[in-house]
Amino acid sequence: MGFFFFASRAAARFLGEARIIHPGVSTAALLVAAASGGGLVAYADSAGENASSETSQEAPRKKKVVVLGTGWAGTSFLKDLDCSKYEVKVISPRNYFAFTPLLPSVTCGTVEARSIVEPIRKMLEKKRKDVAFYEAECFKIDASKKAVHCRSAVGTNFDGNGDFMVDYDYLVVALGATVNTFNTPGVMENCYFLKEVEDAQKIRRNVIDCFEKASLPNISEEEKRKILHFVIIGGGPTGVEFAAEMHDFLVEDLVKLYPAIQDFVKITIIQSGEHILNMFDQRIATFAEMKFQRDGIEVNTGFRVVKVSDDLITMKSKSLGEVSVPYGMAVWSAGIGTRPVIMDFMQQIGQTNRRVLATNEWLRVHECDNIYAIGDCASITQRKIMDDISTVFKMADKDNSGTLTLKEINDVLEDICIRYPQVELYMKSMHMLDIRDLIKDAIGDSHKESMVVNIEEFKKALSHVDSQVKSIPATAQVAAQQGHYLAECFNKMDQCKEHPEGPLRMTGTGSGRHNFRPFRYKHLGQFAPLGGEQAAAELPGDWVSMGHSTQWLWYSVYASKQVSWRTRMLVVSDWTRRFIFGRDSSRI
Repeated sequence: MGFFFFASRAAARFLGEARIIHPGVSTAALLVAAASGGGLVAYADSAGENASSETSQEAPRKKKVVVLGTGWAGTSFLKDLDCSKYEVKVISPRNYFAFTPLLPSVTCGTVEARSIVEPIRKMLEKKRKDVAFYEAECFKIDASKKAVHCRSAVGTNFDGNGDFMVDYDYLVVALGATVNTFNTPGVMENCYFLKEVEDAQKIRRNVIDCFEKASLPNISEEEKRKILHFVIIGGGPTGVEFAAEMHDFLVEDLVKLYPAIQDFVKITIIQSGEHILNMFDQRIATFAEMKFQRDGIEVNTGFRVVKVSDDLITMKSKSLGEVSVPYGMAVWSAGIGTRPVIMDFMQQIGQTNRRVLATNEWLRVHECDNIYAIGDCASITQRKIMDDISTVFKMADKDNSGTLTLKEINDVLEDICIRYPQVELYMKSMHMLDIRDLIKDAIGDSHKESMVVNIEEFKKALSHVDSQVKSIPATAQVAAQQGHYLAECFNKMDQCKEHPEGPLRMTGTGSGRHNFRPFRYKHLGQFAPLGGEQAAAELPGDWVSMGHSTQWLWYSVYASKQVSWRTRMLVVSDWTRRFIFGRDSSRI
């Protein structure tokens, strides 16, 4: 949730179209990717299908697609899926989609909770004949029987009367993640979290309760300082934005309503790393720390929370040892964890000792033919080129000479970069213009004229490429892109016999094409609102923007990214109301 994104609809459409590879690649390129593995190759002969459909007595049964979750990944998948091709069933314990990047704004009344949610049935209104929605929680995935076990989220559930089972042909797991307390004692009992809309509403009520309690006449000054000490554990985007929202709420609204106790208020961020916003550019982290220092927000870096009681937070640093601080309210935003149903499923399929489900580059769960996982509950296992280097060399060596010429390498380079994107990333990071620079860097200038390499020199040239394999962050931006990509694959499933995946396929004519490109994440930027009508942004092309103009850019991007015109108008009206009338401090 913490990472926020910036992109136009046109750019997103272009990225989606770019994922499908067109015909015309070389035979050697086909062999390279086919040998490297990564999914079953499936190709359908459209003429044969048309012929068989004409002779068929009845229309074939639609495949059943079950989608678990209505977060960023699941909703993005459903919006782009051609539901007329499938029998679609959606299962989620909440019947709405929430624009989670604005949850910190809900905690202080800058934006109302209903302004950032859209009923899932409303979003699927145009597809309602093809989609069934069940407000229930999936508590078990049975891959062997191709079924999911669910429990109703509506009303009571005595003796399992609310339990039911749904079978599937394809399962899309988009359950997201839960909070990760790292087994820190007292966190679950005493801290607030910021993952769901209900969490933001609880925080908002408790903030007002703290101020009302501190205003009572029988409360000592020491007790007031404790009650009005708001601690945020975790210096990522969520924690930083909540701290900024809380500070604005204080200086713009609460000091007018509670003038007698304004001097007792304190906001503290506890961060285990050396800097807050450590996933951003260093310039942004420095700017945020300096701004918070001016605003009076205390930032404690290098501290790890080891215990939380009902009135004390105990933290430890290498230099100071253990330190305990009193607090009135603590918000935990220090990481994400695995949902129990995902942990149980990973045990079933042998993915133990993992935090999330492992998928291939086509988002299919390893060892599961018809199960796909997207969003925070999964991570892509990128195949390493050095595992296939000998086979790649052999398939590129068309004349079986035992060496590769520059032309032979160039013939397969595009397809190598598609199957192993780390090759392209490595060349960019090393500022290499083409494959010639990669080869010269490995073998020196002695081969400058001929540029012929043997297997050992080829291995040496690509030996450092896999260092560019990095895990994709668990953000709303990633989840939305994965949902869009997978829907695109499913929409073209009729071109394949088994899976919306596969490297390359040889055809009788000696030419071929990819069925689908592997998923490629395109980072479109991220925002960090810092309060006081200032924000920081990291935009594509290594651009960094900070200050008041960036805040207005944040407003425009977040308004445009709302999922409907209704929520767009509500969010903009909430921002306008806040500018004119201030935030509402009612407890409701």
